[in-house]
Amino acid sequence: MTSSTGTSAPADRKDHLLVVDDEPTVRELLRTALRHAGFEVDAAENGREALELAVRSPPDLILLDVMLPDMDGFEVIRRLRAEPRSYRDGRVGQVSVLFVTAREDHRDRIHGLRLGGDDYVTKPFDLEELIARIHAVLRRTRGEPPARLVVADLELEPESHHVARAGDTVHLSPTEFRLLHFLMANAGRTMSKSRILLSVWDHDFGGDPSIVDTYISYLRRKVDTRGPKLVHTVRGVGYVLRGPRR
Repeated sequence: MTSSTGTSAPADRKDHLLVVDDEPTVRELLRTALRHAGFEVDAAENGREALELAVRSPPDLILLDVMLPDMDGFEVIRRLRAEPRSYRDGRVGQVSVLFVTAREDHRDRIHGLRLGGDDYVTKPFDLEELIARIHAVLRRTRGEPPARLVVADLELEPESHHVARAGDTVHLSPTEFRLLHFLMANAGRTMSKSRILLSVWDHDFGGDPSIVDTYISYLRRKVDTRGPKLVHTVRGVGYVLRGPRR
């Protein structure tokens, strides 16, 4: 993944986003919602306009549709990443890119990430989740310390890789830790096996999805023996981590 600036935005400056989508309703929805969330937002309806705006006023992050009328989003990111020094001060070639698209095939997702995308969200999307992902990408690309995660009495410290349940340390393998981190970061949302594979294992992992079931069982033996059950199966869909219902 690439970094946009390497430092946090000054306290008096809003993060600058560029929305690229050829659908006027989606473009306006995102522009309005993201401005309401505290961002400075520009918008483009095609790839050429997006590249021109990115050069003129380099954003902190681009929300990029794949299906555009003149060139697809994959070509846009290729051009952004190809020769960063050809743009003003090199920043454009390093800008963070979050794909927001109706193209949901896992091969498209993998292709977008391999080209240098920082995240990939499919339509229809939840605005609250999208904004959370924007903040996560900005934190990650700037090297800001990842946030401590807490669900019920389960705690995870990303920097120290420390996990505790009700104050007791839980010892996890690296893969178990990545799986738990992913589930806690998406607490309350059901994650499919394919989504878990793509996020927890390598993007080009081509193995049997049953490995997810295996590691979920490992995780449950270490996490769900110390209190109320937190890792739940949603039959026919995947898994969700959530606190006890009240």
